[in-house]
Amino acid sequence: MTDTFEFRLLNEFQRDFPLCPAPFAELAARLGVAEKRVLSSLEKLRREGKISRVGAVFAPKRIGASTLAAMAVAPEQLEAVAAAVNRFPEVNHNYEREHRYNLWFVVTAASEGRLQATLRAIEQAAGHPLLALPLVEEFHIDLGFALSGGAAKKTVEVRPVHPVSPIDEAERRLVSVLQEGLPLFIRPFALIAERIGASEPEVLGRIRRWLEEGAIKRFGVVVRHRELGYTANAMLVHDIPDDQVGEIGRALAEEPAVTLCYRRPRHLPDWPYNLFCMIHGRERAEVEEIIADLRQRHGLADCAHDVLFSLTRFKQNGARYA
Repeated sequence: MTDTFEFRLLNEFQRDFPLCPAPFAELAARLGVAEKRVLSSLEKLRREGKISRVGAVFAPKRIGASTLAAMAVAPEQLEAVAAAVNRFPEVNHNYEREHRYNLWFVVTAASEGRLQATLRAIEQAAGHPLLALPLVEEFHIDLGFALSGGAAKKTVEVRPVHPVSPIDEAERRLVSVLQEGLPLFIRPFALIAERIGASEPEVLGRIRRWLEEGAIKRFGVVVRHRELGYTANAMLVHDIPDDQVGEIGRALAEEPAVTLCYRRPRHLPDWPYNLFCMIHGRERAEVEEIIADLRQRHGLADCAHDVLFSLTRFKQNGARYA
């Protein structure tokens, strides 16, 4: 399984994607197959839902504004409320989780003002108040997902989240096209350049600079975990003393089992937790065992915590910043 062409395509090119005029030809050369096979396989994987797109994963709050939000909804109302939330294009992920706060979604917008207006509109449409839990510090966010479970993980330093830097109109046009994913054609960057009225070298240069600056976290194949068999997905949250959260967040982020790790504000008295981790696994018992081991090895037994397993996936799209 792990040496099949399709597996390699999914596992090896979630980052370090070739940023060149003919990237799929470069992938084909690395994999020892024809370019046509790479393109047809990526299209097949997208149709099957195993990948959402090939392209940029933007860093939260570097291009636009974003926040994680949660609602406490009566079970009999959950589907209707989730549908109301999903109608907003600014909502890109929306999940039911095991908790009193059982509806969790991510909202993105072009600016902080637009984000706050959208949150107010969501509350009104859903008929429920929400907790807004914006990112404060990132320790590890979406640098790829090792399907083999054995790949070395990049170490990520603590990175405070600063106010978003404005982008010009040409950059905004590029973001609006990139958030749809890379066209699966021989010269995808040339097509993007034509759509936004720029040159191919300008498009490639801007993407490279955004990667260097950290505005794009990674550029490559964006997989969908559930369709690949990772159906036991848990959000592990802790209440960590403020003077220790950076050290503990960094340590947890370096754990191979932790796919996301970040600090968000407490929302007292309703939400006392400030450190969030995501752990993806194939079986619930496997994830529970990993969590118990992490808490024991990192001395977290005395820290209040909760585990919110994902249940229903109501929506999963790429972020919409423009």
